[in-house]
Amino acid sequence: MTDVAARAGVAASTVSHVVNGTRPVSTELRRRVLEAIEETGYLPNRIARSLVTSDTHLIGIVMSALTNRFFVAVVAAMERAGRRHGYSSVLADSRDSVQGEADAVNALLSRRVDGIVLAPVAGDRKPVLDRLLSEEVPTVLIDRFADSRFDQVGVENIESTASLVEHLAALGHSRIGFIGGLKGLSTTEERIRGYRLGLERSGLGYDHNLVASGRSAAAPAEQALGLLLDRPAPPTAIVSGNNYMTIGVLAGLRKRGMRVPDDIALVAYDDIEFAEVFHPRLTAIAQPVLQIASTVVNLLIRRMTGKDGAGPPQATRLPGTFVHRESCGCPPNGSAPPARSQPRRHPEQPPRSRHALVAEG
Repeated sequence: MTDVAARAGVAASTVSHVVNGTRPVSTELRRRVLEAIEETGYLPNRIARSLVTSDTHLIGIVMSALTNRFFVAVVAAMERAGRRHGYSSVLADSRDSVQGEADAVNALLSRRVDGIVLAPVAGDRKPVLDRLLSEEVPTVLIDRFADSRFDQVGVENIESTASLVEHLAALGHSRIGFIGGLKGLSTTEERIRGYRLGLERSGLGYDHNLVASGRSAAAPAEQALGLLLDRPAPPTAIVSGNNYMTIGVLAGLRKRGMRVPDDIALVAYDDIEFAEVFHPRLTAIAQPVLQIASTVVNLLIRRMTGKDGAGPPQATRLPGTFVHRESCGCPPNGSAPPARSQPRRHPEQPPRSRHALVAEG
């Protein structure tokens, strides 16, 4: 720091304030310090600093990011948001199991992270959450609301899912299937509630034969699709509960030689990274990944730095966006056609056209 200060023509304390963000520094002095840091190759010693300040400037992230494409995008966005504040991230995969979550939290606590972002798993989460509270580790729950004792950030699920169902009903579908996620997750429960709300608003009754669990993964979702399509009166449209399950649904439809939307309409909660290149393109609810990440990181940093004092935990719901494409049966220009007066064709009847299947792979 002495070398940097001499090169920048400032006091060593000014270098410290720039590096640690402990006091405002003028734009000109900050520029000179940062240039001197770059020229000298100076890097702050995080380990030595943590011994003095008890801060590691590490944010621990616990979620099933290796199998959930939505979490992959969120982790990347949180990493960028954290770095803007001088924090690095450490990811521990919960494997969506109670024991995996406990192991991940233990590993992060042993590394003395300053705070934790946790996507709670299904099952008995109380021991892990109680420990985080007892050890006073600043923690924000993301995506899955599980405990009001913590700050929680996620997307509104009920109205968003209802809007997908209402859209399909407006197109003339009366048998709308739903493939839901892992039991015990708030996101699964809320999207099922949204599905039922959409049916109610559309004047359609709930039929348990049109609902199956895809357990938040591709292979189980493909199996769930098979169960629905093998019913005596199968659905003419499907709502998929998350993007990973949508992959399984698409794979199952391809194996059966069924085309979207000619043979069956498909909409999904969670947009897919390559949805624009599918044929037809996927109608979906897109989650605001960047806004979720920045909200979580900013909230966690305020807790870690004590800027909120002993304020009560916050529950933040962010709106999803209805992305209107063609997999629902609407024309490519995105405008919905009038509601159909005649019943939708049974999926097993001969196809009406020779268009290619939805997507390859």
